[in-house]
Amino acid sequence: MVTMENKQGSDNVSIVSRGTPKSGRTWKSERTKRHSDLIRDKPLKTTWKEKMEIKAKQKLIKVHEKKLKEAKAIEKEEKRKRMELNRKRKLENEKNSEILQSIKNKAKIKRTRKKQLRKLKARK
Repeated sequence: MVTMENKQGSDNVSIVSRGTPKSGRTWKSERTKRHSDLIRDKPLKTTWKEKMEIKAKQKLIKVHEKKLKEAKAIEKEEKRKRMELNRKRKLENEKNSEILQSIKNKAKIKRTRKKQLRKLKARK
């Protein structure tokens, strides 16, 4: 036990030195009160009317959020359909713009190089 004198020198105050904690965290102070001893304020009370107003506002907000989500989903679906149509149109345009050359002599196919054969497509 360590004793310390007050600045005036009249009172001796005894302080118990506990040493360093095992964890090494010397900056942590010792707990003096338990959590259950803390004084808590009572929560603010609201009237029934105020509660119902808050509930109605929250309901309106939820309805608005639902409308926004639905609008976003519809927009997303429309965009997906548009992209699909564009993709189909692009494929049709590519098909229509192709230059076709029919090979009637089958011996020509045997003479062509492999690289050229890869480019060939069979159409009926």
